[in-house]
Amino acid sequence: MKRTRIQKILSSETAIDEVLIKGWVRTRRDSKTFSFIEVNDGSCLNNIQVIADDQLENYEQIKRLTTGSSVSIYGTMHESPGQGQKWETHAIRVEIIHIAPDDYPLQKKRHTDEFLRTISHLRPRTNKYGAAFRIRSRLSFAIHKYFQDLGFTYVHTPIITGSDCEGAGELFQVTSLDLENPPKANGKTDYLADFFGKKANLTVSGQLEGELFALALGDIYTFGPTFRAENSNTSRHAAEFWMVEPEMAFCDLADDMDYAEDFIKFLVEFAMKDCAEDLDLFAKFVDKNLMNTLETIVSKQFIRLPYSEAVAILNRSGEKFNYDVFFGADLQTEHERFLAENHFHQPVIIYDYPKTIKPFYMRTNDDETTVAAMDVIVPRIGEIIGGSQREERLERLESRMDETGVARQDLWWYLDSRRFGSVPHSGFGLGFERLIMLVTGITNIRDVIPFPRTPGSIEF
Repeated sequence: MKRTRIQKILSSETAIDEVLIKGWVRTRRDSKTFSFIEVNDGSCLNNIQVIADDQLENYEQIKRLTTGSSVSIYGTMHESPGQGQKWETHAIRVEIIHIAPDDYPLQKKRHTDEFLRTISHLRPRTNKYGAAFRIRSRLSFAIHKYFQDLGFTYVHTPIITGSDCEGAGELFQVTSLDLENPPKANGKTDYLADFFGKKANLTVSGQLEGELFALALGDIYTFGPTFRAENSNTSRHAAEFWMVEPEMAFCDLADDMDYAEDFIKFLVEFAMKDCAEDLDLFAKFVDKNLMNTLETIVSKQFIRLPYSEAVAILNRSGEKFNYDVFFGADLQTEHERFLAENHFHQPVIIYDYPKTIKPFYMRTNDDETTVAAMDVIVPRIGEIIGGSQREERLERLESRMDETGVARQDLWWYLDSRRFGSVPHSGFGLGFERLIMLVTGITNIRDVIPFPRTPGSIEF
């Protein structure tokens, strides 16, 4: 008989004659002639109650079941007389797969996030993290659904690259050389002898490669892991994270902002409808204002204002910031959150940033001072999307590369995309983990990644 998922049982409108449940024991308690076993198989937040009576041949073994033990239970489904549950299962046969020892670390009590990070291999078994990673799974699907329904093409961009999209230099190097005895040329490491014949790194973005496909296929998106060797221990940064990066041909900055707003609204609304049970846990125990925040996102049109106006608002606010605000300063998280949480009380899109603080590929505006860049700012997170209209004019792109110190010969293929049939195009990047933080109310990026990679931490 095929295993019956507990989610299917609990959501069923009518009783299923026979069920085969396989899962883990959350709790067990005994009465005179019965044992009540709460079982969860990871398919949903709620457990199912199994009633095993003393007529079962292995009843004495059943009474030895501990939290974390694994079982296979064949039985019948019945309406439950108890509060808070529609169905329960009466066991006909209970197979004990494994009895967990008494030192099982996830007993029936609340554990701190800090403790659970030390046992990341076990934390998905908790209610909170099981719910978080189910939501992560469903939102992964929703991302593909959004773009596929719009006719976008999914492109797998490389994880190993020879270019630095952002120009920040915070890259993880990939090499096959013997680090104890690397080949030398003129006193320096000879990368001609390396696997690719030049320096190679883990990617920080699939954008540049994505642009090449947008200029061939029209509208594309990438969704995959990216890496940044930034020695930061903040709650918003990790060394390995996932990015969603659509690129749209014949699309200007206004269109880019429209796509970004629509995308965020779609994902949040999807989570509210598709993950309601799991979201309820976070609304009750993690962030009491979570549902109000999410409702605001889906119901209100995002505020749009130029960077210069955002700077003026911040300077007029009278707020004491840790970082000074002036035209030409990169807005910090404290500035972004003030605008979204304290001033506008809703998501904000800031656009037309000074070109001095933005990468070479962003289109220069007619004022020659700003670029057609935009950031989507949301409450509690700050920036969740960064995007721009890309510079489609070859001469302007070459000039910006020279200004920012990006070697033309290293990106000859990127320049070719402007040399042969260039068109206006735009795109953005959404930090997937920040989306999960927004939707769940979780405040630390380490708690929305199954196995977080941060400075000094690469366990599991």
